[in-house]
Amino acid sequence: MSATRMMILGLVKWMQPVHGYDVRRELLSWRADSWANVAPGSIYHALRKLADEGLLRQVGTAQVGARPARTSYEITATGIDEFETLLRRHWRDCRPPADPFLSAFAFLPALPRAEAVAALRSRAAALRAGNAAARDDLAAGWLRRKPSYVGWMLELTIVRTEGEIAWCERIAELISAGVPYRPAVNSGDETWAGWQADLDAEPDSQ
Repeated sequence: MSATRMMILGLVKWMQPVHGYDVRRELLSWRADSWANVAPGSIYHALRKLADEGLLRQVGTAQVGARPARTSYEITATGIDEFETLLRRHWRDCRPPADPFLSAFAFLPALPRAEAVAALRSRAAALRAGNAAARDDLAAGWLRRKPSYVGWMLELTIVRTEGEIAWCERIAELISAGVPYRPAVNSGDETWAGWQADLDAEPDSQ
């Protein structure tokens, strides 16, 4: 949430006075929903919350035709302080993003060997398709209208994804080749005793 908070404050600072619709459109044009986990549906709620906290202020509401009324926002002095604090904090943050895949991979022993291999190869294919789309974005006309650093961000996404693609393919090969990946439940360690039923069902899976 702090990254979303920082990005909304920063965009209002740059674009003010600005409607929530334009903040949302700009964030989506950056693909922030994919690399910053910015949920498009949460942007209007975040704007209202930031206004309630005194970090933004509402400066007007306009309605065009039958469209819903749009509220314009500006950033306050307190909001600028918050933005700059979060900006400098996140420059130094090296925390890996939360990834549901890692939660699933922590339970790799629950998958039969063939399914684990197929899942890793399928993930690699999906990531490869995502990288192809990102490369298309790098060549697209809309990107030439953005500052150069927006393209650099896409390049970072591509490089990171290439590393995960290579990892998925390597681990899939290891599992396919028969490398053991289930705990040795007969070693006297009762921690993994719950996997015994899986091992009994697949006696050759190791």
